[in-house]
Amino acid sequence: MHGCRGTWVFHLTNKGPKAVPGLSRVLFSVAVQAEIQYSQVRFRQPRWLPFLFFERSKNMDNRHVMPTYARKPVSFEQGEGVWLFSGKGKNDRYLDALSGLAVCGLGHSHPAVVSAVSEQCARLVHTSNLYGIALQEKLAARLCQLSAMDAAFFCNSGAEANEAAIKLARLYAHHKKESAPAVIVTENSFHGRTLATLTATGNQAVQAGYEPLVPGFIRVPYDDVGAVQAALGENPQVVAILVEPIQCEGGINIPRPGYLAELSRLCERHAALLILDEVQTGNGRTGKWFCFQHEEVQPDIMVTAKGLGNGVPIGVCLAKRTLAELFTPGSHGSTFGGNPLACRAALATLETIETQGLRANAARLGEYMVAGLQEKLSGLDCIREVRGKGLIIGIELTRPCGQIVDLCLENRLLVNVTADRVIRLLPPLILEKPHADIIVDTVVRCIHTFAESISGKPDTRHE
Repeated sequence: MHGCRGTWVFHLTNKGPKAVPGLSRVLFSVAVQAEIQYSQVRFRQPRWLPFLFFERSKNMDNRHVMPTYARKPVSFEQGEGVWLFSGKGKNDRYLDALSGLAVCGLGHSHPAVVSAVSEQCARLVHTSNLYGIALQEKLAARLCQLSAMDAAFFCNSGAEANEAAIKLARLYAHHKKESAPAVIVTENSFHGRTLATLTATGNQAVQAGYEPLVPGFIRVPYDDVGAVQAALGENPQVVAILVEPIQCEGGINIPRPGYLAELSRLCERHAALLILDEVQTGNGRTGKWFCFQHEEVQPDIMVTAKGLGNGVPIGVCLAKRTLAELFTPGSHGSTFGGNPLACRAALATLETIETQGLRANAARLGEYMVAGLQEKLSGLDCIREVRGKGLIIGIELTRPCGQIVDLCLENRLLVNVTADRVIRLLPPLILEKPHADIIVDTVVRCIHTFAESISGKPDTRHE
């Protein structure tokens, strides 16, 4: 691949640049030592930094985009169902086993969402929350019905929804005359990239460079009720526990049955709030509307986003009535949150999940895929565990396995790796058995290729 941008002239090969004159050579020597932080994993990219040289592919020019993502050298121009198309023709298609990171649960260009959004765009997109929004009220009522919560605050993302939850927890604390409240959070968690939510996040790579962080968070191991109990006993200022029912970004960590119920009992005993982050696990992905519904537990506050609008940005913080009323006019807000377009998309998404039986489909095909992966990967030394709940599936290897993402990409399958060594699968809820078979067979084939490439090579990375 050749690159030419102004004073940048270079020739990149698998071994790096053959000729990088002057300043470019100096910058390259720095670049090859750089550490990229992406998906909460710090890893080395020893060949080159494509975003630095502004050359990803012949059709991609990101000179004016800040380099916050390690993008793959492919872009898509059209989507249909579980498929994405790169623009080179209908035959050049990729099976999307990520759903835009658990966003497009109905797949791409679903007729129900297309119709709802198109009609709403022609009618009314935005007015602001200075005025009543009938669609927002309808969506709030529907979400409260599905979650057994009482009131909703709408925003644009999971991070904003978690911010609202943290603010509610602090209002609750001050209502109790607690001047220095603390929230218990867990290791390996992910709650967003705003200052408060990245502080709550249990990953130092996400936090690096943004210090000083926000005070008021106490961290404990995930799926460790004893550690939570000890933290509550040692810190009487704790007013809430913020936890994910499944740690998705942290490596598809699924707690043992009863974990959330035990946390709920501890919260009741200590007058603390149970806040559940269902940004990635909500909206039917685990086989229930929300993951906490697999247990007999009811949170005080719950947030969700991602799959709620099927690609149209929307997030929501749901709370019990007594907590919701701590917010007063002007105490919190969002310019775009809950506008007519986003709410119409969310209503169409929820209705489609319900009428097409997609929760049951997620549960059924999730079990089918996990069983298939376990069977076909059994006996492979590099596999530590295959686990999942609904269409949240993780394949944990014994060593870093980022190469598998590229192997799958070459085979027209979109996956990613999180926590350094866990292949994450988040296919659309509309998945059908033939699609599931393609995902399983392709992933297994790519893992075998990876296993052969590392055969006999020790893992020199730190555990």
